[in-house]
Amino acid sequence: MSKPITFVTGNAKKLEELVAILGPSFPRTIVSKKIDLPELQGDIDEIAIKKCKEAARQVNGPVLVEDTSLCFNALEGLPGPYIKWFLEKLQPEGLHRLLHGWENKSAQAICTFGYCDGVDAEPLIFKGITEGVIVEPRGPRDFGWDPVFQPSGYDKTYAELPKSEKNTISHRYRALALLRQHFEKQDKLIN
Repeated sequence: MSKPITFVTGNAKKLEELVAILGPSFPRTIVSKKIDLPELQGDIDEIAIKKCKEAARQVNGPVLVEDTSLCFNALEGLPGPYIKWFLEKLQPEGLHRLLHGWENKSAQAICTFGYCDGVDAEPLIFKGITEGVIVEPRGPRDFGWDPVFQPSGYDKTYAELPKSEKNTISHRYRALALLRQHFEKQDKLIN
């Protein structure tokens, strides 16, 4: 029997979405644990790989880490992986105001999951991207920058969409679909 995968997060909303998206048929058991990982700098993949290796070292077993980026095309990809700090200082209104004076309001929501089977294993990266635009904040303010991101083809922000709908189009959903495919393929090879 496979060891459970430890999803390293202190964010209950991320855990809730992960469980909802993966569903009960996911072939591995997921447990969560809050671990203080260093706040890293670099590009999106570098950050996920480094976080994953450190988490595997601390947990001494299979781990899953997530890093989320919100990349404004007018700002050459910023705030990108630093969105957490931008949001903390500026709030959703400030994120929207960052693009004041720019015609291009397009953005990419990027979710990168890193999975590592253990301390000596190389991390695998699963990345999901959803295109959209940055708008004035609308909807509930209970999940990060969701009120300012309106996915392409929708007239509602992530925050305004029902969770069941958001969880079928989001950047997190797309990354987890790749993760699910990986484990289903592995499961078939074992059985």
